[in-house]
Amino acid sequence: MKIFEAIKINKIYLFFIVIFIFSSCRVFNPNEMFKTTPDYKYTEFKPTDKEYRIQPFDKLDVKIFSNDGFKLVDVTQNIMQSQQTTISYSVEYDGMVKLPTLGRIQISGKTIREAEQLLEEKYKQFFVDPFILINVINKRIVVFSGGSSTGKVIMLTNENYTLIEALAEAGGINDFSKSHKIKLLRGNLNEPEVYLFNIRDLQDMKTANFILQANDIIYVESRPKYATRIIGELSPYIGLITSALFVYGLFIK
Repeated sequence: MKIFEAIKINKIYLFFIVIFIFSSCRVFNPNEMFKTTPDYKYTEFKPTDKEYRIQPFDKLDVKIFSNDGFKLVDVTQNIMQSQQTTISYSVEYDGMVKLPTLGRIQISGKTIREAEQLLEEKYKQFFVDPFILINVINKRIVVFSGGSSTGKVIMLTNENYTLIEALAEAGGINDFSKSHKIKLLRGNLNEPEVYLFNIRDLQDMKTANFILQANDIIYVESRPKYATRIIGELSPYIGLITSALFVYGLFIK
């Protein structure tokens, strides 16, 4: 009888343990990122500019030619070698970039074409018919395609790189990912713009052509594996209770 009473008592303990585990989302989802409240107001979807705009902390490859880029069509060996040299210039936190001869120039917020035109105008006082080529060499995004367990950094190789392309390059969406709950964080992470995308239904696919910008973070929420985690959390307690009951049965009649 005492054994059965002990089993009942331990069942009560086990019950409270299970309640404790279920009451804490942090126990089930300790690796969840970018969590928002149910009433969180997401940024409204709007078509993005197709042309990239230079941002603070971008690294620029700036090539300067005279005579409307005459050297670009000169195929002599020396010139070809000189064109292979890349010097990067960092856009500072305030949007300024320090360039040879010109010093610091405000460049943040301009498209590549606008920045090239601006520098060509500025360099006219130093060169004959200056020809400028600008390339942003550190454009990248971060994609978590299956919750926080699958992260990948992707370099942006073209100007019209979309959300769907990023998800495909990151490996797609697995069986435990929520295709209807894809968050995109953009801008200053202290106060980011947060977009919510649903690519489960075709009627919502119009937003999937959303053009990405450098430093965007894409996070696909994942479904928690409740059964696996419950077993994992309870296993130590079950083992302890089983051992205690075994010892109790050996020494108490």
